[in-house]
Amino acid sequence: MRRHTKKALQLLLAAFLLFVIYLNLNLTDLISDPRRANNALPWGDDFKRGRRPSLSFSGQRIHDHAVKAKSVHNDTTSLSISSHHSTMLVYPSVEEYSEDRIVNQLSFVSQDLVQKRERGAQVSSKKILVYNGLGSWHIPRGQTLFKEQKCTVQDCELVDDRSKMNQADVVLFQHPPGAVSDRPYHQIWALFVLESPYHTPSFASSRAVFNWTATYRHDSTIVAPYEKYVPLNASLLTRKPTKNYAAGKTKKVAWFVSNCGARNKRRQYADELGKHIQVDIYGGCGTLKCPRFQSDKCFGMLNKDYKFYLSFENSNCRDYITEKFFINGLKHDVIPIVMGAAPEDYKRAAPPHSFIHVDEFETPKDLAAYLLKLDQDDSLYNEYFAWKGLWDNINTFFWCRVCALAHDTERRGHSWFSDVETWWRGPGVCIGQDNWRTVSRVKPLIADLAFSPNEH
Repeated sequence: MRRHTKKALQLLLAAFLLFVIYLNLNLTDLISDPRRANNALPWGDDFKRGRRPSLSFSGQRIHDHAVKAKSVHNDTTSLSISSHHSTMLVYPSVEEYSEDRIVNQLSFVSQDLVQKRERGAQVSSKKILVYNGLGSWHIPRGQTLFKEQKCTVQDCELVDDRSKMNQADVVLFQHPPGAVSDRPYHQIWALFVLESPYHTPSFASSRAVFNWTATYRHDSTIVAPYEKYVPLNASLLTRKPTKNYAAGKTKKVAWFVSNCGARNKRRQYADELGKHIQVDIYGGCGTLKCPRFQSDKCFGMLNKDYKFYLSFENSNCRDYITEKFFINGLKHDVIPIVMGAAPEDYKRAAPPHSFIHVDEFETPKDLAAYLLKLDQDDSLYNEYFAWKGLWDNINTFFWCRVCALAHDTERRGHSWFSDVETWWRGPGVCIGQDNWRTVSRVKPLIADLAFSPNEH
């Protein structure tokens, strides 16, 4: 009898251990922090790469983010979301202009698709043709991406064979269509751009053929930011103990830069700032060296020695905020000093009180005076790091969102931009070497006349 009891207990214990292992494996997928290559694209060799803490939403998980094959970084923190349709704000709206709609798009399921699922009807796969090829994207053809990333809507197929263009439901262009100018009624043509208007070709010859835009601009149909920050659920915070980010730091301002001839005169601004506070310039535009192949060492030095970092873009254009801010700045123990997009664009893109915009000050001398004030007051300085542990960046899973909207047959193909060229680089989009304090912005829209699409 004792032998049978002992054996039963052993079996129960073994079953319990197996259950614990099962839970651990599944929970790890949600909250673990596996190693991630610094220069890897989000959809590289390992689709599961990145952090995945739960956030303050309910339902299924969020997925991937759109970038091309350049140095763009985006961790894969997952949101827990629920599927919605019809009443969700998923397209640009004049009334809700400040919204980028990314989280809504990630959970969006069209009314048509919901009804098909409820009836048990067959759902046809939508073909998404990447007109300029998939080579630079480092993602597979077919349905693999949508299934691996567990998109809310997975019934899509990536193709790049132009001979199948007539079969495509969505055609994504990274350049002007050129000779291809007649868009079939059933197709969606999307314009994908990540560079600033100063570094992109003219779209004047195809100004009225695109249904969607897919850019870093928050008023794009599908927003593709370099990073997306969201507040964490208070019950799941992993906030570290109070830290003095000023402790041990003896240097003031650092800047890693190689392009000295930017259109916004950022080099001249830095030189003027350096007359009033220490500014150490590393790279081709300065006297100090820290090679890119030693990036870990460079950023380690930044964390250890410096209090501020110049996150200066090469163009002053609306919403144009790159890794110079998100990677070099926010992900290190320095306060980013920013130049590029308008102050309200940074406020929309970043955690609260996490940066200092140069246009908040009349002159570089005034900015230097404020930085010196922070340098002398650890409490004020540390206020700029209060967001850490309260906010995190998510992977915004661009292709999942393209797939979800491709199935929105009620709304996806009945409008187009009347003048995408004006929308992209019209008045007020970029301001050269001016500052945003002196630019009149009477209306919130970037290009009011070109923003509202026409109806077929």
